[in-house]
Amino acid sequence: MRTVRIIEHISLDGVIQAPGGPEEDRDARFDFGGWAFPFHDDEAGAAIDRAQGQGFDLLLGRKTYDVFAGYWPRQAGPMADSLNGARKHVATHRPESLDWGPAESLGADIAAGIARVKAGDGPDLIVWGSSTLTPMLIAEGLADEVVLMVFPVMIGRGKRIFSDLVRPGELTLIQSKATPSGVILSTYKPAGALRTGSF
Repeated sequence: MRTVRIIEHISLDGVIQAPGGPEEDRDARFDFGGWAFPFHDDEAGAAIDRAQGQGFDLLLGRKTYDVFAGYWPRQAGPMADSLNGARKHVATHRPESLDWGPAESLGADIAAGIARVKAGDGPDLIVWGSSTLTPMLIAEGLADEVVLMVFPVMIGRGKRIFSDLVRPGELTLIQSKATPSGVILSTYKPAGALRTGSF
């Protein structure tokens, strides 16, 4: 069984849309692309490297796949080498156009495709971004870890990581650390059903 680890750049109000640049995702006329950039520092970069690990496969939604495919093949360095060399498992209706390889489609039933890949042998599966794939992974109970990089910004509107599809539940905080720029990196694992009570 393989570990599915979600890594997200997220604002204080839950927005995950286009953290990396102005043209990354302009859906719904989103004008705040690149909001994570001013807070990038060496410590955050090192934390990403640790969360991602050395050997991994990628689990990507189609839009994130296209964004990555348009950027990483033209980059150099350890991060580029890791991402370019990783096998990509992609949620897509256009499997014939997965030119940034090695890559394969998850099939028509995305949840079943992810469950199949997860049940097989191989390295950890890393999920970056994807406002559609990430909520589904959480709703279906397929995510083993969620790494949130919470940035000290309020955006107000945009695509969000959590949705009404998510079942009520609890998470256990595994570790948390703040960077000099104010980004808080927290790693969680699912911890069962939501408990309630009264004060």
